[in-house]
Amino acid sequence: MATTAPDIQPADQVNGAPHPSEAGQLIGQDAAQHAFLDAFACARLHHAWMLTGPRGVGKATLAWAIARFLLATPDPTDDGSMFGAPPPPTTLHIDPDHPVARRIAARAEPGLKSITRTVNEKTGRMRDQIVVEDIRRLASFFQMSATDGGRRVVIVDAADDMNTQAANALLKMLEEPPARATILLISHQPSRLLPTIRSRCRTLRLGTLSPDQMAQSMSQAGIDAGNNAAALAELSAGSVGEALRLSLSGGLQIYAEIIGLLGSLPNLDRARTLKLAEAAAQRGAADKLDLLFVLLDIALGRLARTGATGSPPTTQAAPHESTVLARLAPDARAARGWATIQQQVSARAAHGRAVNLDPAALVLDTFFKLQQQAIS
Repeated sequence: MATTAPDIQPADQVNGAPHPSEAGQLIGQDAAQHAFLDAFACARLHHAWMLTGPRGVGKATLAWAIARFLLATPDPTDDGSMFGAPPPPTTLHIDPDHPVARRIAARAEPGLKSITRTVNEKTGRMRDQIVVEDIRRLASFFQMSATDGGRRVVIVDAADDMNTQAANALLKMLEEPPARATILLISHQPSRLLPTIRSRCRTLRLGTLSPDQMAQSMSQAGIDAGNNAAALAELSAGSVGEALRLSLSGGLQIYAEIIGLLGSLPNLDRARTLKLAEAAAQRGAADKLDLLFVLLDIALGRLARTGATGSPPTTQAAPHESTVLARLAPDARAARGWATIQQQVSARAAHGRAVNLDPAALVLDTFFKLQQQAIS
């Protein structure tokens, strides 16, 4: 039997970034935080909550903050004193030195269970789904002897990853919820979940982050966005998770190179293109290749929108981007052409990676198609 590889990245963590449980502050999601606190203060705490919103905006951070709060905070009517109930809490923040916070940081809190995709012991690789065995483990968790008032919290990250059997197993628990249990479902695409699961959850919707909030969130993760905060917010669509990936993977530099090559059209800088293609073809550069096509798709989308609206985006994500976009997409006709080529490039890239086409050839062929579009 294969053993679990010790260096496999947890499914709920951005490679190279702190785990969401380590975030000291929830940034930019005050509405969701206060909605939960209001329910808690009014003793209307639902047994299941669905945290929705774009990927990477802080849903996991909120879930771990709620878990710490619930396990460290007495019920509103249980103040343990003779002087009446304390004022309702105004924040989910729990002092890092609190025993519950310390146990959660050490992954030793008995009242908390985190469900994510796990490693297949037979292959040693991360599964692409949450399987039914992961959910069934909750039965023994809920049956554990009561401690600290008997509250239990479960985080499922992401609920979208559950296969059919796992989803049905969770549904049974939602239909007959254990006493004093709170289940937090993180969902990037709620429409993928069973309607019966959605109907049994109260929803907290999270929004995207502004450039200032992005800079704060990245600073909390140990990364100084500096003057790049606005560009990262633009390319990540306000997702700090995606911004962290871009920052840690050299995404801004890759995007700047894409804009530079687009700027050379219709006389494509072939030497520069070849250099980019060779970099994408290096051994172990699969993630770079994927990122390249993700960013190229963003660039082509911004080109199409420039032609459709008559002006480039207000925020530049790379030097000279506005000038390049305005020149290549001056009108609606050009917008339609770039929108079409965007779809073709996306499909071609997906096919090329599926059948293991030579990465360098795939990149070169893609930019030659862009050249043809610029000439037409």
